[in-house]
Amino acid sequence: MTYKEARAFIDDTSKYGYILGLDTVTELLARLGNPQDDLKFVHIAGTNGKGSILAYVSTILKEAGYKVGRYISPTIFEYRERIQVNEAYIPEEAVARLAEQICRAGQEMLREGLAHPTAFEVETALAFLYFKEMDCDIVVLETGMGGLTDATNVVKTTLVSVFASVSMDHMGFLGNTLEEIAKIKAGIIKPDTVVVSTTQKPEVSRILEETSRENRASYREVRKAELRDRKISLADQSFTYKERGNLRLGILGSCQFENAAAAVEVIDVLGGLGYPVPEEALRRGLEQTEWTGRFTVIDENPLFIVDGAHNRDAADRLLETLNLYVPGKRKIFIIGVLGDKEYDYMMSRLAPEAERIVTVMTPDNQRALPAEKLADAVRPYNPHVEAAESIPEAVKKAEGYAGGDGMILAFGSLSYLGDLIRAVKKEAG
Repeated sequence: MTYKEARAFIDDTSKYGYILGLDTVTELLARLGNPQDDLKFVHIAGTNGKGSILAYVSTILKEAGYKVGRYISPTIFEYRERIQVNEAYIPEEAVARLAEQICRAGQEMLREGLAHPTAFEVETALAFLYFKEMDCDIVVLETGMGGLTDATNVVKTTLVSVFASVSMDHMGFLGNTLEEIAKIKAGIIKPDTVVVSTTQKPEVSRILEETSRENRASYREVRKAELRDRKISLADQSFTYKERGNLRLGILGSCQFENAAAAVEVIDVLGGLGYPVPEEALRRGLEQTEWTGRFTVIDENPLFIVDGAHNRDAADRLLETLNLYVPGKRKIFIIGVLGDKEYDYMMSRLAPEAERIVTVMTPDNQRALPAEKLADAVRPYNPHVEAAESIPEAVKKAEGYAGGDGMILAFGSLSYLGDLIRAVKKEAG
């Protein structure tokens, strides 16, 4: 099987949908020798901030000399980005070879009258096979959706269960209240382990604490009162957490202080579990962490920022971040979203901030909202909106409107930001 054939196989499995539950992925992994049982995991769930915490933890561990697997979704630049070891993408050769094994196992399952694995289950199995082959010391694992019935929750060797901010998203799958969603996400908590959480709403904290107690797991939560001395600017960001002063961060955004503090807690827990990290590696890792799509500056002239805010909580955080980092700046927005997101709420919060707005349709995504329909959703909150026929056209329009003294913010679905960043770089020449 070639890499192209492997991608075609994985793309074809999308016809099996996104099925929550562990029966099929458990069966698949058993036929592949249960590679996940030979690995150790930091398992991360939540609504917003999972990727940032994963980036901090994995970069710090790499800086401390460990071989670290990363499993993330969605990706921004290319498919292989979702499976990395020490920030290097899985090679095409490995995708092809391991996908062939998984394809054979899936065909056997079909012949025996069992369900075929979904695309996410295939990718999860591929990641575990590769991480075992690479002999990773530790794998930082991000859930796809939810927790309890997410394919990643097949793991049994979790060292630390981590929770990014839990808020309303994927309601059709996870529940219609914050408590229901939190209970599903809390399903990654394993008996006799350690749980670390960023700052949560009280009803979420209660459920995480209760689930931890039921599993005899110790619980730590970042408290805002322990975050001090915040220094905020586009050029430099630092803070104090507990007794550690002047922790410098590589990712911008108002939520990053809490995400970084959660990562520090995870590193401290791992130190007690036989994975020591020198203080200089922790500090260097925080400062060197990169995570494109989280209030990321991609150009300076004009100032051009991209952000993957795509739900209610992320929209509120993005508005807060704009007011902190670029107050008073003329703002031009580019927006592209998926049709199953709460885009009307997002527009009500963010659209009034912009002088002009250009909407785009996320390419190659069945869930993408057409640019014209998104422009119609924006218009009640800001009449200065137009739909672009392509991402390069949107970039040209936005740069024209920004001129020399404005800034451009592109936000919404992470899935179009890679194409947009490439268009900006091409435009810059």
